[in-house]
Amino acid sequence: MEIVRRRLRERRYAARTEEAYVYWIRRYIVENDRRHPSDLGEDDVARFLSVLALREQVAASTQNQALAALRFLYGHVLGRPLAAVAGIVAAHRPRHVPVVLAREELRAILRRLDPPHDLCARLMYGSGLRLTECLRLRVKDADLQRREIIVRAGKGGKDRRTPLAEGCVRPLHDWIEQQHGRFARDRRAGVAPTGLSDALRRKFPGVEEDWRWQYVFAARRTVVAEDGRRLRHHLDASVLQRAFAAAVRASGISKRASCHTLRHSFATHLLESGADIRTVQELLGHTDLGTTMMYTHVLNRGGLGVRSPADDL
Repeated sequence: MEIVRRRLRERRYAARTEEAYVYWIRRYIVENDRRHPSDLGEDDVARFLSVLALREQVAASTQNQALAALRFLYGHVLGRPLAAVAGIVAAHRPRHVPVVLAREELRAILRRLDPPHDLCARLMYGSGLRLTECLRLRVKDADLQRREIIVRAGKGGKDRRTPLAEGCVRPLHDWIEQQHGRFARDRRAGVAPTGLSDALRRKFPGVEEDWRWQYVFAARRTVVAEDGRRLRHHLDASVLQRAFAAAVRASGISKRASCHTLRHSFATHLLESGADIRTVQELLGHTDLGTTMMYTHVLNRGGLGVRSPADDL
């Protein structure tokens, strides 16, 4: 498993991908009576995927993730790429129409969120940020003068720029100013932010004490690293997810809305206001235009130009 981690890091895989791949490789080994993967083959992989699909009834995306992990194991760790065997095919992922909130529903939810959860939600909707992109935002990447957010190493390792809503400028400025006190205490106590690689610390000595590299939404508690350093992570995603779910319930909204719904609403409302589909693609950071095109399926006008015949009754 150490070799697996080393190969993943050599190829610059994201931390969450590394965690998922390691999990599935361990599951695969345990499912096969803890035998070494080099003693297993394509038939064992096919049987493992069948167990996931039939016995555990996992989603198609989960089954595909497990298959990708095993392909990485055999191709890049064991040096024996999996051959094309019946049963080892990517599962078909059903296409779901995204949930979109109306503006009145958004206002109702935002009114029921406390700081800084309300500001996080405003940024996700106002700038089309993913949940992790919002929580990993650092002070240097919030350009209040140019009214834009710079997303660093988003999905697929891509950087992008996205607009900062005018209504978020003052609240974001005030929140960042409030964090100066916490940063001063961290600096005196030797607490550094997480997510700074060894290469970055070598290139920019003292970067851990630089205000610009602090998280905008830092966690309250610190953690202790393996080398004994005290570190402060960003706000945990589950904290914001629970607060948002509670706000949705309190608003009486029947839609199955989550934090990611804010990003869906951002894209849909842009298209409804006449924004170009290519522009929306760039703002969302989609590599494939087809991914962005799914938002045209929830429009009553624009790309589809469909009007219900019931309107004429």
